[in-house]
Amino acid sequence: MKTQLHDDTADALSRRRRYGILAICSMSLLMVGLDVTIVNVALPSIGHSFHAPLSGLQWTIDAYTLVLASLLMMSGSTADRLGRRRTFVSGLSIFAVGSLLCSVAPSLALLVVFRMIQAVGGSMLNPVAMSIITNTFTNAKERAQAIGVWAAVIGISMALGPVLGGMLVTSVGWQSIFWINVPVGVVAIALALRFIPESKAPVARKVDIVGQLLIVVFLVSLTYAIIESPRRGWTSPVILGPLIVALVSLSAFIRWERRVFEPLVDMRFFRSIPFVSATLIAIAAFAGLGGFLFLNTIYLQDVRGLSPFHAGLRTLPMAVMAMLLPPVSGRILSRRGGRIPLVIAGVTLTASCLMLANLQPTTSYAWLFGAYLIFGVGFGFVNAPITNTAVAGMPRAQAGVAASIASTSRQIGATVGVAVVGSLAASSLHHARYSSISLASHPGWWVLTGCGAAILVIGLVATSSKANETARTTAALINPEYLEEVVA
Repeated sequence: MKTQLHDDTADALSRRRRYGILAICSMSLLMVGLDVTIVNVALPSIGHSFHAPLSGLQWTIDAYTLVLASLLMMSGSTADRLGRRRTFVSGLSIFAVGSLLCSVAPSLALLVVFRMIQAVGGSMLNPVAMSIITNTFTNAKERAQAIGVWAAVIGISMALGPVLGGMLVTSVGWQSIFWINVPVGVVAIALALRFIPESKAPVARKVDIVGQLLIVVFLVSLTYAIIESPRRGWTSPVILGPLIVALVSLSAFIRWERRVFEPLVDMRFFRSIPFVSATLIAIAAFAGLGGFLFLNTIYLQDVRGLSPFHAGLRTLPMAVMAMLLPPVSGRILSRRGGRIPLVIAGVTLTASCLMLANLQPTTSYAWLFGAYLIFGVGFGFVNAPITNTAVAGMPRAQAGVAASIASTSRQIGATVGVAVVGSLAASSLHHARYSSISLASHPGWWVLTGCGAAILVIGLVATSSKANETARTTAALINPEYLEEVVA
């Protein structure tokens, strides 16, 4: 009864308090988003500092996203059980400590380890913050608008990250990109404790330890095989072994989740076509973003010889569009549904990556400007419908789990995107003896073009009337009281 009252208080919050909570939650997303874009800008400097190969730079990114993807689902259900504010504040604290450790890392190996600590804290932030927002904004139209603002913060982090990161790396050093998170985290903790009310799900969920371990084994083994394959070869036992482990662990995970009483992932969610579509679109969109940032950062600095600051300025058109357009996407979403934003996203992301599929060391900056601008349009439109589709139709009690699965899909996409395009580039450099990453990146750009096309096709399927009916049926199946909740 007490936990139900926690959720009910969300309905009584004033408009000013609700949007204050949105601002605090968005601060956490800004911090995590800045970390991703800033680290990408710093990759060449980190590589030069530690004499790291391309695979080492991949692990600097993927160690973080791997841990995020592995723990996000558990964090969502844990927050629903133990308290969303408590989990959120814990995440901020761990993220700040991890950032401080990264800033003093004496080697690449320890930097990767400290990035994993960062990710443990980060896993408690975005899905939990989205759950807080979902339970704070109970009106569907207001919630869609709030999600649009939330998505805009990703664009803001993309806009600030390359420029701020470039300035810090150029003037102070790559270590400064991590310690800047510490004061932001401290402020966010103070505001969260002061203004965010505690809330929990009406029914507490147990932690699914077996399911959690299986998903960790799957993601780690798959990513290891992809990143290390150019150096060792796909037929090497060192690569075939992890691939077999990944396949077995995924199969075991699905079987276990269907049998356990309180699973990490309620497999019934996947009976909803919009939910499945949101998961796939999130993977494709963030694989595109991760691959895009990785390839362009190395291209602009190592091929074109730009400083981190000037490389960040070159990508600013993409970031500005990604910052300005999510609220527009949110308004369209609240009035017309997700089809229009998803079609725009799919077409523009495909076109942008196609423009870069024949990237050369002498490609004009005007052409790059156009490609970056169009990519920003696509990414600016895609994020709000992903989140809204994932939680739409789901009972509020399951909001944390549903949102965490969507967030997990984003991180899986980012992990796979960096792993695949980096491995394709490394393989091309090794076997075809390309002298430039721009030429070696061509296969990766074709993969990213396919990601854009997948968003377009899946988006059309996800927004059909048949798909919407499966979402309503699934929600009623998960929670028989769903129809009463909708009527209320």
